[in-house]
Amino acid sequence: MKKKFPDFRTDTEAEEFVESADLSEYDFSDMVPMRFELKRKNRSVSLRLPEELLDEVRIHAKHAGIPYQRFMRLAIERAVRPGKQS
Repeated sequence: MKKKFPDFRTDTEAEEFVESADLSEYDFSDMVPMRFELKRKNRSVSLRLPEELLDEVRIHAKHAGIPYQRFMRLAIERAVRPGKQS
């Protein structure tokens, strides 16, 4: 049986662990993928939506574990990137 992945309080703790641990010994099945947004958002838009659509967006965003505005931004990014549409 694989070991449970430990919790860390700081980035330094995590970095030290990853540098020295054999990660093949750990169970990653409970891990959740994280997407980090490093690119600065320098424009704002205003968008009117039917309330029902916004409610659905919020439900899907909550299910995905991200804020609804990020969820909408990701949906727009997927829609405009060639070859990335599903």
